[in-house]
Amino acid sequence: MATTTFITTSSRLTSPKSLPKPSYKSSTPSLLSLQIPSNPSKRSIFITMAASVASGKIQEVLPPVLDSSSDPPTLFDGTTRLYVSYTCPYAQRTWIARNYKGLQDKIKLVPIDLANRPAWYKEKVYSGNKVPSLEHNNEVRGESLDLVKYIDSHFDGPPLLPNDPVKQEFAEELLAYIDTFNKVAFGAFTSKEDPETELGPTYDYLEKVLSKFDDGPFFLGQFSLVDIAYAPFIERYHLFFLDVKKYDIFKGRPNLSLWFEELNKIEAYTQTKRDPQELLASYKKRFLGN
Repeated sequence: MATTTFITTSSRLTSPKSLPKPSYKSSTPSLLSLQIPSNPSKRSIFITMAASVASGKIQEVLPPVLDSSSDPPTLFDGTTRLYVSYTCPYAQRTWIARNYKGLQDKIKLVPIDLANRPAWYKEKVYSGNKVPSLEHNNEVRGESLDLVKYIDSHFDGPPLLPNDPVKQEFAEELLAYIDTFNKVAFGAFTSKEDPETELGPTYDYLEKVLSKFDDGPFFLGQFSLVDIAYAPFIERYHLFFLDVKKYDIFKGRPNLSLWFEELNKIEAYTQTKRDPQELLASYKKRFLGN
């Protein structure tokens, strides 16, 4: 399997505002001289890397996706591996957590093609046969929120929860609400109901809770695992509902709009973003059959 490499010597990735500007001369060829791949997955990776180069941001060079024709890595050899799909929102949660804690050299990404997944993944890695999963200390664990908490508690790096017990309690309340939030969204994908009537209350709730703490624009004030839990879904729902329902979830919700704006300044998140058109096409195919 290809080795992951990095265009960085930093062990921690946070908001660009908190990072000193790197001082180096780039030897990267002009983007105009590069040919954009035709394969959707490779094109998405290319676009992400190109955007990173253009903006001057640090960017991890992503390993290739493994499919049914790929050989497995050398399992349980002491390497910590995070099995993901580059387009899966659940896997994206763990990917963001890994990056935010600066664990790119500690936790190796292993991307899986969910449409053509290798048989060895279910047989030898994770019997649940889904992503994400984490291979660590000769064990494999699953479930995205459990893994985010596990990564936070078992690895060094910036904490994903504040010490404030009030904020910790509120974090659990917000995490418990995610099932309701997602259920409403899934129901609205194919519903003929008015989107504001159907979707409005859930986004109004998020708008309200985003005003609870005044020490930052995020759910707990400062960036935390709660933002990581919601981010991949809000990103996708915004794309889908705007295109299919002509409904803008940010309209009339300044707190939510600011949250999303500030989220997109967090490198640990932006480095995991995919081509929006690829995400939109995936959701339309899955839920609308086109």
